[in-house]
Amino acid sequence: MPFDPSSDEASRLAALIAELGTLSTEQLDADRGDLDLLPTRALVEAMNAEDRRVPAAVAAQAVAIAEAVDGITERFRRGGRLVYLGAGTAGRVGVLDASECPPTFGTDPRMVVGLIAGGEGAIRSAVEDAEDDADAAARALDDLGIGPDDTVVGISASGRTPYVIGGLTAAKRAGALTVALANNAGSAIGAAADIAIEVVVGPEFVTGSTRLKAGTAQKLVVNMLSTLSMIRLGKTYRGVMVDLRATNEKLRARSVRTLVQLTGASLADAVRALAEAGGSVKLALLILFTGASAEVAATALAASDGVLRDAIVALR
Repeated sequence: MPFDPSSDEASRLAALIAELGTLSTEQLDADRGDLDLLPTRALVEAMNAEDRRVPAAVAAQAVAIAEAVDGITERFRRGGRLVYLGAGTAGRVGVLDASECPPTFGTDPRMVVGLIAGGEGAIRSAVEDAEDDADAAARALDDLGIGPDDTVVGISASGRTPYVIGGLTAAKRAGALTVALANNAGSAIGAAADIAIEVVVGPEFVTGSTRLKAGTAQKLVVNMLSTLSMIRLGKTYRGVMVDLRATNEKLRARSVRTLVQLTGASLADAVRALAEAGGSVKLALLILFTGASAEVAATALAASDGVLRDAIVALR
């Protein structure tokens, strides 16, 4: 069917092209005109130089990121959840971070959740037009029973993805804290959220491929949102994971090594304490630090809301 420049479709296409023209992530980089002519070593150096811009762009959003971490932590303490939502690369970044929280911090899988436009199949394969469904995220959030104790983080490089805008709008209506993570300033999702984190990384190394700098920036930020919130909840001690789940031989060895490193205990004492603690590194640390029984240590830990430093003080 021939293209009709006077049709509604042509008008929508022209409007979208004009909108994309305002996004920094969609701009052509004048320095990339000879990209395909460069030798491989030069390509490596050029791409690496471009990637080095990302941490500075993230650092510029430190105030907004800290505000989001404090909001997430407050709601975690009330029993709430952290929910990421996005489409394509942005959705996969959220799903990845959510899936890493249980083995890293010993959290319930329902505590940090990743939603992606198009459902689980979209994690591995592109689902056409899924990001344009403005109602899909709202339905998924409704299925989760999102409310005031939860935080919803919408991720979109362009900052205009309908799936994300719809999700943030529904989450705010439900009373949840809403956070937007975009890679363009003055984004539509930023306007729809309580907190806007807009990490402006500029034109991509390959124009429009927002799995590159934009995706890297998104990964750095979600690392902060989840990790720093978990630190605030007391899930680390002296920069060490103490709520990890020892689900394989390597993690079991890491658990014992952690006990030896942090307490100076012998290998035998560390293994014994870990067994008394039922495999809980945090509880075993408290036993070794204070000499308390597993029962007394567990009670003190519970009374300290799981914060090891507070429990140590309480038992000394």
